[in-house]
Amino acid sequence: MALKGTLKDFGIADILQLIGQQQKTGVLYVKSKAEEVEVSFLNGNVVRAQSKTRKSKELLGAMLVDSGLVAQEDLDQALEVQRRTLKRLGDILVSEGKLLADDLSDLTQLQTTETLYKLFAWKNGTYEFVQQDVEPDPAAGRPIRPESVLMEGFRRIDEWPQVHRLIPSFSLAFERLRPLLTPALPKDARPEDIDRALDAALVVGAEAQEHAAGNVGPAEQQLYRLADPGLTVQRLIDLSRLGEFETCKALSNLVEAGYLATVTPKKVQPAAPARQRPRFGLATQLRRSAFQTGLGVLAVALVTVLADRLVPPPADPPAVPARTGVAERVLADDEIARLVSALEQSRLRHGHYPDSLDELVTDGLVDESDLTYPFRRAYYYRRTKDAYVLLPPL
Repeated sequence: MALKGTLKDFGIADILQLIGQQQKTGVLYVKSKAEEVEVSFLNGNVVRAQSKTRKSKELLGAMLVDSGLVAQEDLDQALEVQRRTLKRLGDILVSEGKLLADDLSDLTQLQTTETLYKLFAWKNGTYEFVQQDVEPDPAAGRPIRPESVLMEGFRRIDEWPQVHRLIPSFSLAFERLRPLLTPALPKDARPEDIDRALDAALVVGAEAQEHAAGNVGPAEQQLYRLADPGLTVQRLIDLSRLGEFETCKALSNLVEAGYLATVTPKKVQPAAPARQRPRFGLATQLRRSAFQTGLGVLAVALVTVLADRLVPPPADPPAVPARTGVAERVLADDEIARLVSALEQSRLRHGHYPDSLDELVTDGLVDESDLTYPFRRAYYYRRTKDAYVLLPPL
């Protein structure tokens, strides 16, 4: 399978979807001017994503220390062993009893997902998929299905603007405004039970007293406990081990519900210079002031002329089709709901879901235009053993 080109022509979501559909095994190399990422696939599932230009803070050792799982002195000793033996850092820490294998797997998986979902924000770059053998790595965490990657990637793109409105900076800190009660949920609570508790907790105002105020999801509970005075968003990301998006989303929920308030770090203002008694008479002072003002105006004019000559004018932004964005996704949600209804009718009629969406048109359940609206290409559909996968085209 030859898969090579630029992200302007073929987006990262299209690439992941194609590799997943064909259940390929190999490595996807994605490069931009400043970054390089390798994504490994095993039978179409993502098993590892690593950045070749990862910042020092994003390295596994730094993440282990920042999250509180490993002490700095233990990491230094493990790095020394790694230099002598060339063994993997995580394996050394686990073998020496400094780190639990489950914690290593969870943090490695977090490292993979954080690297993977950042690719959805790339607009420029090149990609190349090379089919080759990929050895499964138990320490790398669970394989991620391509459908899950696409749905989570789109969710983050859609929700980040709202989250960023409430959490605009990783340097913000928080103060607790009211207590957060532990939800009265059993240990084996179902996801829908947690969702209902979360909805109840996120009602602001008088309605919050009528609901079980404080019943929020596990992420919100964890962040509320961690949000001690002075801890910034970045520090909470490190300690929670939830990743940037999930941490900021939970914090924004708590802020919106009135449990936390953001605190902007105080900026140190420079001290005003002490006033001195003028050494010259008034006329001399006026002449000096006029001379200095003239020099300032001349300097500004020279800088402006040089900037116009040296700095090229900004390029026009690329044209974006009017149908892309939030409006198109809203229309797609309605269309998907119509297709889901038709799929259920087909299952009741034939005893199983159809092999393709074209069968819905044959049965007269939808029109042919429903298979693409509001896009130019058809929706992605794949029948599984007992269900199906239905996603917007990319």
